Amino acid sequence: MVTRTAEGRQETAASFAPAPTVPYAIELKGISKSFGPVQANKNIAIKVAKGTIHGIIGENGAGKSTLMSILYGFYKADSGVIEIDGKRVNITDSSSAIAAGIGMVFQHFKLVENFTVLENIILGAEDGPLLRPSLSKARKLLRELSDEYELSVDPDALVENLSVGHQQRVEILKALYRQADILILDEPTGVLTPAEADHLFRILEGLKTQGKTIILITHKLREIMEVTDNVSVMRRGEMVATVKTADSSAEELAELMVGRKVLLQVEKTPAVPQDVVLDIKGLRVVDGHGVERLRGIDLHLRAGEILGIAGVAGNGQTELLEVLGGYMAASGEILMQGAPLDLSGDASDGQTRRARGIAHVPEDRHDEGLILDFPAWENVCFGYHGDPKYQKNALFMDHKAIRDDAKGKIERFDIRPANCDTPAKSFSGGNQQKIVLAREIEREPALLLIGQPTRGVDIGAIEFIHQQIVALRDRGAAILLVSVELDEIMSLSDRIAVMFDGRIMGEKLPQETNERELGLMMAGMSTPQKDA
Repeated sequence: MVTRTAEGRQETAASFAPAPTVPYAIELKGISKSFGPVQANKNIAIKVAKGTIHGIIGENGAGKSTLMSILYGFYKADSGVIEIDGKRVNITDSSSAIAAGIGMVFQHFKLVENFTVLENIILGAEDGPLLRPSLSKARKLLRELSDEYELSVDPDALVENLSVGHQQRVEILKALYRQADILILDEPTGVLTPAEADHLFRILEGLKTQGKTIILITHKLREIMEVTDNVSVMRRGEMVATVKTADSSAEELAELMVGRKVLLQVEKTPAVPQDVVLDIKGLRVVDGHGVERLRGIDLHLRAGEILGIAGVAGNGQTELLEVLGGYMAASGEILMQGAPLDLSGDASDGQTRRARGIAHVPEDRHDEGLILDFPAWENVCFGYHGDPKYQKNALFMDHKAIRDDAKGKIERFDIRPANCDTPAKSFSGGNQQKIVLAREIEREPALLLIGQPTRGVDIGAIEFIHQQIVALRDRGAAILLVSVELDEIMSLSDRIAVMFDGRIMGEKLPQETNERELGLMMAGMSTPQKDA
């Protein structure tokens, strides 16, 4: 075969043959997976280039986790092909995935807390029955990996004494110790401060520079835009698009995820605060182990405003909500509309709180907000079953009235499927959260306690939930919002209080602060409120 050059010379085609292409780090072809009648993945095709950070996004139930579980060997695909570095592989379990050079860092870390970092690193990868040689080899390699990838961690530290950010580094080191060239990270910043998240992204950039391939699963579009090279979007079990991140936008990606335009910013008018609804003075909590969880909290909250509580999980926010909800004992004083609340933590206090106009959307909807095996119509009346409108007479509840009420809530809150007989466990996370919200918000409470309102919720439901919270504020309710999502705190709150180690580090107005300043306060780098 002959090709003519621009100058008219003749050269063989071999002279112009393109350079051999580098095989993709990962190529999935026609991956399908069903669980009974539910098709989680349908004919998925995706290519992930070597040495890139590739994002995968999609709503809850879009199939992201199933696809990654197939790649890591937790599930076996019904059909399809997996290629690693251009070679077809058969991944039957996590061991074969590790052998293929794949490592996975889970959202909930898989570490033994009372083991040292070094012991966790070698766990499952020992060289033989004698641990001393394995530990010695691992210590040397761990030092090299830590230096190369800026993953500095004390090898002799107990995992339980490490911060969440350092525990995450241990998980990454575990994967690198097993010679992973491909790292899958599932929602890696969910429990990190902004500073820790920034450090993680620097680590990921370093790994990319060293030729590692990163797959990042996250619902945070800002992170996708900041750190990924390419992003794939899944919807209802199918791959709908793969784009270069630089050629896209958060708005476009959100629309691809949901199939319609989505408001990424909360639309709300300035708050018009009114009378003080909640006044907290010197609140203290000591747990069953003698550890002080709340250390002299002072807060106030007015009708018609949202007070956001920012902080890394585990710094007293949960205890604050539980005391206010009536099921944890405390000392100090809490006034609700000028009258004191009982702080004994008596089991009946939850009912008393509701009677005082306090509604509660708990942080963990599965353990505290729903009875998963019960149908939606029963879940919408839990905690309020003494309401006269639910009573047929002194002995029996009016099931028809409860079901009619549930049907109305399902329609108004767009809960899907729109069937009040569906068990709560059969709804997606976003629709489960809507059931809890409908039950609490439609009571028109004077005070709404709401913990992690959009945890595990997809972007379309997030938009709806935020609108409902703002609408309740505008109707005159006082809202105490606890969230680990700084974006959510910044966009929803009228005032922000930051908690660290059981104390209030300070209060800020959203328009007068930024995520960096809040992040420093969340890490304890500010003057704490003095003990009462």
